[in-house]
Amino acid sequence: MTTQKVDLKPCFLTPKRLKPEYPLLVYLPGMDGTGQLLRSQTAGLEAGFDVRCLAIPREDLTSWDDLTKNVLDLIDQELKKSSPRPVYLCGESFGGCLAMKVAIASPKLFKRIILINSASAFNLRPLLNWTSQLTSIVPGYLYDIGALGLLPFLASLGRVARGDRQELLKSMRYVPPETVLWRISLLRDFNVDDKQLRTLTQPILVIAGGDDRLLPSVSEAERLVNILPNAKMVVLPHSGHACLLEKEIYLYEIMKENNFLEKSDEAVSKLEMK
Repeated sequence: MTTQKVDLKPCFLTPKRLKPEYPLLVYLPGMDGTGQLLRSQTAGLEAGFDVRCLAIPREDLTSWDDLTKNVLDLIDQELKKSSPRPVYLCGESFGGCLAMKVAIASPKLFKRIILINSASAFNLRPLLNWTSQLTSIVPGYLYDIGALGLLPFLASLGRVARGDRQELLKSMRYVPPETVLWRISLLRDFNVDDKQLRTLTQPILVIAGGDDRLLPSVSEAERLVNILPNAKMVVLPHSGHACLLEKEIYLYEIMKENNFLEKSDEAVSKLEMK
Protein backbone atom coordinates (compact mmCIF):
# COMPACT_ATOMS: atom_id res chain seq x y z
CA MET A 1 0.00 0.00 0.00
CA THR A 2 1.21 3.50 -0.69
CA THR A 3 2.03 5.53 2.40
CA GLN A 4 0.52 8.97 2.73
CA LYS A 5 0.31 11.58 5.46
CA VAL A 6 -2.93 11.39 7.40
CA ASP A 7 -3.58 14.70 9.13
CA LEU A 8 -7.11 15.99 8.88
CA LYS A 9 -9.61 13.17 8.42
CA PRO A 10 -9.74 9.45 7.68
CA CYS A 11 -8.64 8.40 4.19
CA PHE A 12 -7.97 5.24 2.20
CA LEU A 13 -4.47 3.97 1.60
CA THR A 14 -4.33 2.69 -1.97
CA PRO A 15 -2.13 0.12 -3.73
CA LYS A 16 0.40 1.20 -6.34
CA ARG A 17 -1.64 -0.57 -8.98
CA LEU A 18 -5.38 0.08 -8.97
CA LYS A 19 -7.73 -2.65 -10.21
CA PRO A 20 -11.12 -1.03 -10.83
CA GLU A 21 -12.39 -4.16 -12.58
CA TYR A 22 -11.97 -6.19 -9.37
CA PRO A 23 -14.31 -6.31 -6.38
CA LEU A 24 -13.47 -3.61 -3.85
CA LEU A 25 -12.23 -4.85 -0.47
CA VAL A 26 -12.24 -2.27 2.32
CA TYR A 27 -10.14 -3.07 5.40
CA LEU A 28 -10.83 -1.29 8.69
CA PRO A 29 -7.82 -1.52 11.06
CA GLY A 30 -7.37 -2.05 14.78
CA MET A 31 -6.70 0.50 17.53
CA ASP A 32 -3.59 1.88 15.83
CA GLY A 33 -5.71 3.12 12.94
CA THR A 34 -2.75 3.21 10.54
CA GLY A 35 -3.84 0.54 8.06
CA GLN A 36 -0.16 -0.35 7.67
CA LEU A 37 -0.41 -3.69 9.51
CA LEU A 38 -2.27 -5.25 6.58
CA ARG A 39 0.91 -5.08 4.49
CA SER A 40 1.75 -8.78 4.91
CA GLN A 41 -1.69 -9.69 3.54
CA THR A 42 -1.93 -7.17 0.72
CA ALA A 43 -0.17 -9.14 -2.01
CA GLY A 44 -2.40 -12.18 -1.44
CA LEU A 45 -5.59 -10.15 -1.34
CA GLU A 46 -4.68 -8.29 -4.53
CA ALA A 47 -4.97 -11.60 -6.39
CA GLY A 48 -8.72 -11.13 -6.23
CA PHE A 49 -9.49 -7.63 -4.95
CA ASP A 50 -8.90 -3.94 -5.36
CA VAL A 51 -7.81 -3.28 -1.76
CA ARG A 52 -8.31 -0.13 0.30
CA CYS A 53 -7.10 0.29 3.89
CA LEU A 54 -8.65 2.89 6.14
CA ALA A 55 -6.14 5.19 7.84
CA ILE A 56 -7.40 7.24 10.79
CA PRO A 57 -5.50 10.37 11.89
CA ARG A 58 -3.45 9.78 15.04
CA GLU A 59 -5.26 12.59 16.87
CA ASP A 60 -8.75 11.73 15.63
CA LEU A 61 -11.28 11.98 18.48
CA THR A 62 -14.50 11.56 16.54
CA SER A 63 -17.50 9.44 17.47
CA TRP A 64 -18.61 6.10 16.06
CA ASP A 65 -21.22 7.94 14.01
CA ASP A 66 -18.66 10.28 12.46
CA LEU A 67 -16.23 7.46 11.72
CA THR A 68 -19.07 5.50 10.13
CA LYS A 69 -20.04 8.42 7.91
CA ASN A 70 -16.42 8.99 6.90
CA VAL A 71 -16.01 5.36 5.82
CA LEU A 72 -19.24 5.36 3.82
CA ASP A 73 -18.26 8.62 2.12
CA LEU A 74 -14.86 7.17 1.18
CA ILE A 75 -16.45 4.03 -0.26
CA ASP A 76 -18.92 6.14 -2.24
CA GLN A 77 -16.02 8.14 -3.71
CA GLU A 78 -14.28 4.92 -4.76
CA LEU A 79 -17.39 3.47 -6.39
CA LYS A 80 -17.94 6.64 -8.42
CA LYS A 81 -14.54 6.11 -10.06
CA SER A 82 -15.49 2.74 -11.63
CA SER A 83 -18.36 0.76 -13.06
CA PRO A 84 -20.62 -0.96 -10.50
CA ARG A 85 -18.80 -3.68 -8.57
CA PRO A 86 -19.26 -5.70 -5.39
CA VAL A 87 -17.86 -4.42 -2.10
CA TYR A 88 -16.36 -6.64 0.60
CA LEU A 89 -15.95 -5.15 4.09
CA CYS A 90 -13.29 -6.46 6.48
CA GLY A 91 -12.83 -5.22 10.04
CA GLU A 92 -10.21 -6.35 12.54
CA SER A 93 -10.37 -5.75 16.32
CA PHE A 94 -11.40 -2.07 16.75
CA GLY A 95 -12.16 -2.15 13.03
CA GLY A 96 -14.53 -5.06 13.60
CA CYS A 97 -16.71 -2.78 15.74
CA LEU A 98 -16.52 -0.06 13.12
CA ALA A 99 -17.39 -2.59 10.38
CA MET A 100 -20.59 -3.51 12.24
CA LYS A 101 -21.55 0.16 12.53
CA VAL A 102 -20.80 0.78 8.84
CA ALA A 103 -22.65 -2.31 7.65
CA ILE A 104 -25.72 -1.58 9.78
CA ALA A 105 -25.81 1.98 8.43
CA SER A 106 -25.80 0.68 4.83
CA PRO A 107 -26.72 -3.03 4.94
CA LYS A 108 -27.33 -3.40 1.19
CA LEU A 109 -23.96 -1.95 0.17
CA PHE A 110 -21.79 -4.93 1.09
CA LYS A 111 -21.73 -8.25 -0.68
CA ARG A 112 -19.69 -10.00 2.01
CA ILE A 113 -18.37 -9.04 5.46
CA ILE A 114 -15.35 -10.38 7.39
CA LEU A 115 -14.97 -9.78 11.14
CA ILE A 116 -11.60 -10.69 12.69
CA ASN A 117 -11.13 -10.83 16.48
CA SER A 118 -13.79 -8.17 16.84
CA ALA A 119 -13.24 -5.83 19.80
CA SER A 120 -16.98 -6.02 20.46
CA ALA A 121 -15.70 -8.62 22.94
CA PHE A 122 -14.20 -5.80 25.04
CA ASN A 123 -17.02 -5.70 27.58
CA LEU A 124 -16.96 -9.49 27.94
CA ARG A 125 -13.71 -9.15 29.89
CA PRO A 126 -14.62 -7.05 32.99
CA LEU A 127 -11.03 -6.87 34.27
CA LEU A 128 -9.83 -5.37 30.97
CA ASN A 129 -12.69 -2.89 31.06
CA TRP A 130 -11.83 -1.88 34.63
CA THR A 131 -8.07 -1.55 34.11
CA SER A 132 -8.61 0.45 30.92
CA GLN A 133 -10.24 3.15 33.04
CA LEU A 134 -6.98 3.52 34.98
CA THR A 135 -4.99 4.47 31.86
CA SER A 136 -5.98 8.10 32.32
CA ILE A 137 -3.61 8.35 35.30
CA VAL A 138 -0.61 6.78 33.52
CA PRO A 139 2.05 9.40 32.62
CA GLY A 140 2.55 9.81 28.88
CA TYR A 141 6.24 8.87 28.99
CA LEU A 142 5.29 5.38 30.24
CA TYR A 143 3.21 4.59 27.15
CA ASP A 144 6.25 3.40 25.17
CA ILE A 145 7.09 0.93 27.92
CA GLY A 146 3.46 -0.14 28.13
CA ALA A 147 3.32 -0.75 24.40
CA LEU A 148 6.29 -3.09 24.65
CA GLY A 149 4.68 -4.96 27.53
CA LEU A 150 1.45 -5.41 25.58
CA LEU A 151 3.11 -7.13 22.62
CA PRO A 152 2.76 -10.70 23.99
CA PHE A 153 -0.96 -10.07 24.51
CA LEU A 154 -1.49 -8.62 21.04
CA ALA A 155 0.29 -11.31 19.07
CA SER A 156 1.67 -14.84 19.24
CA LEU A 157 5.18 -13.45 18.79
CA GLY A 158 6.77 -16.75 17.77
CA ARG A 159 4.45 -16.82 14.74
CA VAL A 160 5.23 -13.25 13.64
CA ALA A 161 8.31 -12.31 11.61
CA ARG A 162 10.76 -9.93 13.29
CA GLY A 163 10.03 -7.09 10.86
CA ASP A 164 6.30 -7.39 11.47
CA ARG A 165 6.84 -7.40 15.27
CA GLN A 166 8.74 -4.13 14.89
CA GLU A 167 5.98 -2.72 12.69
CA LEU A 168 3.37 -3.68 15.29
CA LEU A 169 5.30 -1.92 18.05
CA LYS A 170 5.83 1.12 15.82
CA SER A 171 2.10 1.31 15.07
CA MET A 172 1.21 1.05 18.77
CA ARG A 173 3.60 3.87 19.63
CA TYR A 174 2.27 5.98 16.76
CA VAL A 175 -1.00 6.66 18.59
CA PRO A 176 -0.74 9.35 21.33
CA PRO A 177 -2.10 8.61 24.84
CA GLU A 178 -5.11 10.91 24.42
CA THR A 179 -6.22 9.00 21.31
CA VAL A 180 -5.70 5.64 23.01
CA LEU A 181 -7.95 6.79 25.85
CA TRP A 182 -10.57 8.01 23.40
CA ARG A 183 -10.63 4.78 21.39
CA ILE A 184 -10.83 2.73 24.59
CA SER A 185 -13.81 4.84 25.63
CA LEU A 186 -15.42 4.09 22.26
CA LEU A 187 -14.98 0.37 22.87
CA ARG A 188 -16.44 0.66 26.38
CA ASP A 189 -19.48 2.43 24.95
CA PHE A 190 -19.80 0.27 21.83
CA ASN A 191 -23.23 -1.23 21.41
CA VAL A 192 -25.24 -2.70 18.57
CA ASP A 193 -28.32 -4.67 19.46
CA ASP A 194 -29.24 -8.07 18.11
CA LYS A 195 -32.06 -6.65 15.99
CA GLN A 196 -29.59 -4.41 14.15
CA LEU A 197 -27.19 -7.28 13.54
CA ARG A 198 -29.99 -9.41 12.10
CA THR A 199 -30.43 -6.85 9.29
CA LEU A 200 -27.09 -8.09 7.94
CA THR A 201 -28.25 -11.00 5.81
CA GLN A 202 -25.26 -11.26 3.47
CA PRO A 203 -22.63 -13.98 4.06
CA ILE A 204 -20.38 -13.04 6.99
CA LEU A 205 -17.13 -14.76 7.94
CA VAL A 206 -16.28 -14.44 11.64
CA ILE A 207 -12.62 -15.27 12.32
CA ALA A 208 -11.24 -15.77 15.83
CA GLY A 209 -7.75 -16.44 17.15
CA GLY A 210 -7.90 -19.47 19.44
CA ASP A 211 -4.87 -18.19 21.37
CA ASP A 212 -6.03 -14.58 21.66
CA ARG A 213 -4.70 -13.41 25.04
CA LEU A 214 -6.16 -9.90 24.78
CA LEU A 215 -9.85 -10.58 24.18
CA PRO A 216 -12.19 -13.62 24.41
CA SER A 217 -12.45 -13.68 20.63
CA VAL A 218 -13.72 -17.25 20.29
CA SER A 219 -16.60 -16.60 22.72
CA GLU A 220 -17.46 -13.41 20.86
CA ALA A 221 -17.33 -15.19 17.49
CA GLU A 222 -19.75 -17.82 18.82
CA ARG A 223 -22.08 -15.08 20.07
CA LEU A 224 -22.04 -13.24 16.74
CA VAL A 225 -22.59 -16.38 14.68
CA ASN A 226 -25.65 -17.19 16.80
CA ILE A 227 -27.12 -13.75 16.02
CA LEU A 228 -26.13 -13.05 12.42
CA PRO A 229 -28.47 -14.80 9.95
CA ASN A 230 -25.84 -16.00 7.48
CA ALA A 231 -22.54 -16.23 9.37
CA LYS A 232 -19.79 -18.84 9.52
CA MET A 233 -17.12 -19.08 12.20
CA VAL A 234 -13.47 -19.93 11.58
CA VAL A 235 -11.19 -20.50 14.58
CA LEU A 236 -7.43 -20.23 14.02
CA PRO A 237 -6.36 -22.50 16.89
CA HIS A 238 -2.82 -21.22 17.46
CA SER A 239 -3.32 -17.57 16.49
CA GLY A 240 -3.25 -14.52 18.71
CA HIS A 241 -5.13 -11.24 18.51
CA ALA A 242 -3.10 -9.73 15.65
CA CYS A 243 -3.47 -12.92 13.62
CA LEU A 244 -3.08 -11.28 10.19
CA LEU A 245 0.57 -10.57 11.02
CA GLU A 246 1.36 -14.25 11.48
CA LYS A 247 3.57 -15.99 8.94
CA GLU A 248 1.24 -18.92 8.24
CA ILE A 249 -2.02 -16.94 8.05
CA TYR A 250 -3.28 -15.84 4.63
CA LEU A 251 -6.67 -14.13 4.64
CA TYR A 252 -7.29 -14.68 0.92
CA GLU A 253 -6.67 -18.43 1.33
CA ILE A 254 -9.00 -18.56 4.35
CA MET A 255 -11.70 -16.93 2.24
CA LYS A 256 -11.16 -19.43 -0.59
CA GLU A 257 -11.13 -22.44 1.73
CA ASN A 258 -14.45 -21.34 3.24
CA ASN A 259 -16.13 -20.69 -0.13
CA PHE A 260 -16.30 -17.02 0.69
CA LEU A 261 -15.48 -15.87 -2.84
CA GLU A 262 -18.25 -15.86 -5.41
CA LYS A 263 -17.49 -17.73 -8.62
CA SER A 264 -17.39 -14.50 -10.62
CA ASP A 265 -14.81 -13.04 -8.21
CA GLU A 266 -12.62 -16.17 -8.45
CA ALA A 267 -12.87 -16.07 -12.24
CA VAL A 268 -11.45 -12.54 -12.30
CA SER A 269 -8.52 -13.70 -10.17
CA LYS A 270 -7.75 -16.71 -12.39
CA LEU A 271 -7.94 -14.57 -15.53
CA GLU A 272 -5.39 -12.17 -14.05
CA MET A 273 -3.03 -15.06 -13.17
CA LYS A 274 -3.00 -16.19 -16.79
